[in-house]
Amino acid sequence: MAAPVLPIRRGLPFLGVLPQFIREAPEFLYRIAREHGDIVHLRLGQQDVFAISNPEWIQDILVTHQAQFKKSRTLERARALLGDGLLTNEGDAHKRQRRLVQPAFHHERLMGYGAAMVACAAAAREQWREGETLDVAPEMMRVTMAIVTKTLFSADVGGEADEIGTALTEVFQMFRTLLLPFSQYLEKLPVLPSVRKFNRARKRLDATIYRLISERRASGEDKGDLLSMLLSAQEEGSGMSDEQVRDESLTLFLAGHETTAAALIWSWYLLSQNPSAEAKFHEELDRVLAGRLPTFDDLERLKYTEALFAETLRLYPPAWAIGRRALTDYDVGGVRIRKGQILVVSPYVVHRDPRWFPDPLKFSPERWMEERQDRPRFSYFPFGGGTRVCIGERFARAEGVLLLATIGQKWKLSLTPGHKVETYATITLRSKYGMKMIPDLRHRL
Repeated sequence: MAAPVLPIRRGLPFLGVLPQFIREAPEFLYRIAREHGDIVHLRLGQQDVFAISNPEWIQDILVTHQAQFKKSRTLERARALLGDGLLTNEGDAHKRQRRLVQPAFHHERLMGYGAAMVACAAAAREQWREGETLDVAPEMMRVTMAIVTKTLFSADVGGEADEIGTALTEVFQMFRTLLLPFSQYLEKLPVLPSVRKFNRARKRLDATIYRLISERRASGEDKGDLLSMLLSAQEEGSGMSDEQVRDESLTLFLAGHETTAAALIWSWYLLSQNPSAEAKFHEELDRVLAGRLPTFDDLERLKYTEALFAETLRLYPPAWAIGRRALTDYDVGGVRIRKGQILVVSPYVVHRDPRWFPDPLKFSPERWMEERQDRPRFSYFPFGGGTRVCIGERFARAEGVLLLATIGQKWKLSLTPGHKVETYATITLRSKYGMKMIPDLRHRL
């Protein structure tokens, strides 16, 4: 049987479609999937990339045949910041580190984290003033940063939060340059402004992480958090070095606040644009909570809040694309992928496919209130899949629901008239111009 004729987008000489991809990556991948189908050949600079949108093929890549792939270029290049943490590690080293970190996310631990999540959100909501415009984007970044430092590191960065938030933004902006041809050489030119900014941001983050490590080693106290687990871990009779602890800590520090904050920003936007869903959300909070703060035990009762967070993850998944580099020749959809070529699967694209989600661009939490049996497993995968599935998935889901409930109990947020809303794709799917909103008090709590 003849091989299928594969659509290819060649773009410009040398650069290929790289300019379009950098400018509007999620929307670009969405368009080509709608135009050309479940597999499209792209030229990104000098790299051959294949965009895959079929859930069955995605399951094969991420789960069934995952041993035939390694991470793609962007995460390979992310070692410049994250070292050899869970996000960048491969093979046996990744499995070992994952086993080491996993106990921090067991159910019993999550129950304890719930109180800290609510306390941080309750403190944040008290800082807002009725009718005064605020940017929800940095607000959500600050509250999730406070949560990750308390729950995973038993620490409080306090007044450092804004400076660390700026450093994180600069770091994520730098990640966009990692797709440029010869970027591995650009980062070695310290005279470039972008490289200087990246190095300053990395040093700022390192200073915080190493300070937390140093203080904990000096105290010798086991606080039962992730940092204590890493510091007490033994491998072949010796403990982890400060550098190893730093790599894992920084990886979870970034992932533990950036992704949930991004999802929450889009949740408030979607609620502001859908009054019916917003009314159902508020009705549930009033009925279930009756004026008190939520607890971890309320998660199973906040069904609509959970559904609206799931729907946000469908429309605006923070991890909007996953790349894999083929370790051997590999066949997908009748197409031969050569060793070294890259496959990209995008939750952003697949989640908006009308084959799996009727009226896919509509925000409809109701679609998650009843379990569907006819939807392929990898038609919805906001946390990835396989052995590299997000280790903090349950943490993120609990955090999202508890923060929405705590803040939504007191405030109704309306988008500022005329505010421009566009996606901005770095490692996560941010809002390009922030999210300017006006809070209206719902109850005098």
